[in-house]
Amino acid sequence: MNKKLFVISGPSGVGKGTVIKEFLNKNPQFMLSISCTTRKPREGEIDGVNYFFLTKEDFQNCIDNDKFLEWAEFAGNRYGTKKKYIEQCLSEGKNIILEIDTKGALQVKSKMPDAVLIFIAPPSLKTLEERLRGRHTESEEAIQNRLNEVKKELERAENFDFKVINDDLNRAVKEIGLIVEKANA
Repeated sequence: MNKKLFVISGPSGVGKGTVIKEFLNKNPQFMLSISCTTRKPREGEIDGVNYFFLTKEDFQNCIDNDKFLEWAEFAGNRYGTKKKYIEQCLSEGKNIILEIDTKGALQVKSKMPDAVLIFIAPPSLKTLEERLRGRHTESEEAIQNRLNEVKKELERAENFDFKVINDDLNRAVKEIGLIVEKANA
């Protein structure tokens, strides 16, 4: 059975992390990809477990030498997924889940056409807005910016292989399981 890279994306607040965590709990034969970053480790984070922590110079060198499947910059830090890391995991017979934004997912698909893109969608924009507001962690301006970004992500999602609506955690996890079975058949 061929092993695959499954790229899971979706807007902020849709519950991607929760869905992925539950899927991994039920499917221990899968692994979560580890990304590279230029940001400093937070307390308790371990290099090679949470992230591969790179200097800005090393990260730039990887960009210059086309070593990333995808990379992006957020809040002054860079994040990326190394091609060699993914290829090594696949060659070791592991199915991999990569959680990244929709732009990154489309970058991956252009370099690895066999990657399976899964978009986690909210039941509605109203539900997503309620989830974002329910966090009580962001200003009104930040919430509006996120909602504007959601519209762009939904447009990019049209290029994904599958769309899973996260209105029920167990159903969403089961649906991802069915997608994986089909892709690995």
